[in-house]
Amino acid sequence: MPTSSRSSEGGTRRGAAAALLAPGLLALGVSFLVPLVWLARMSLNRTVGPAELQTAVSLRSYIDVLTDDFVWEVAWHTLWLGALVTVLAVVVSYPVALFLARTRSRLRGLLMALAIAPLLTSSVVRTFGWLILLSDDGIVNSALSGLGIIGEPLTLTNNVTGVVIALVEIMMPYAILAMIAGFGRVSKDLEDAAGSLGAGRLRCFVRITFPLSLPGVLTGALMVFVLTVSAFITPRLMGGGRVFVIATEIYDQATTTLDWPRASALSVLLLLLFGVFLVLYQRLFRMVEGR
Repeated sequence: MPTSSRSSEGGTRRGAAAALLAPGLLALGVSFLVPLVWLARMSLNRTVGPAELQTAVSLRSYIDVLTDDFVWEVAWHTLWLGALVTVLAVVVSYPVALFLARTRSRLRGLLMALAIAPLLTSSVVRTFGWLILLSDDGIVNSALSGLGIIGEPLTLTNNVTGVVIALVEIMMPYAILAMIAGFGRVSKDLEDAAGSLGAGRLRCFVRITFPLSLPGVLTGALMVFVLTVSAFITPRLMGGGRVFVIATEIYDQATTTLDWPRASALSVLLLLLFGVFLVLYQRLFRMVEGR
């Protein structure tokens, strides 16, 4: 084939690819990049009084945020909550994801639909459902009291306990989907081969199944952690205004004190935190893949 023909064909393919990518890139730019740039610019403005904004280029908001002990306390509490929910959600979701990835049952589609069905319901509705279930006269306390396990109702709402319980349930479908997608390397044949050589089920799991499933586990953990750290509705409702995370602090700064630059600075710092954890995830993923 002449060189000119190959060049023309390559140019046509690149043009077609660009035309196909253009709508998606335009939508991404309008819906994500433009608001992000506006947010970063807003964080450089200054608040000179109650709800009084001064257009400027200043790092005052960042300095105020980084030197505020309360913000550091909230940030630490947010990271601790994210880590706890991530561990619990991954541990609870792992057996479900492994079963769904391996089963050949005719009901696999139905079981998969049931596993992700909570995603069809708003997190607000699910959080209110947990408020009802975990209240002092809710089903959980009533059942425990009826069985004689407790004498007084357990305090399961308006505290961290209720927030953790609700977030773990809300994040489970995300963890299950992410882990199923990453379990492609887990081969039953390898376990059968190890079993034929005398390895027990526990040893097969520890030496073969779990190491091969680590990429999926890391992906699920990253998704759950990011969603938990940025969660607002569940900590706000289940915490009853007593559980403070970065998202609730951003909301309070933007709507209560009307300090938009400070709220924007907190949002930018949260995005940078996500970037740090994404880099750490990529390094861990490469280490697992390169073993």
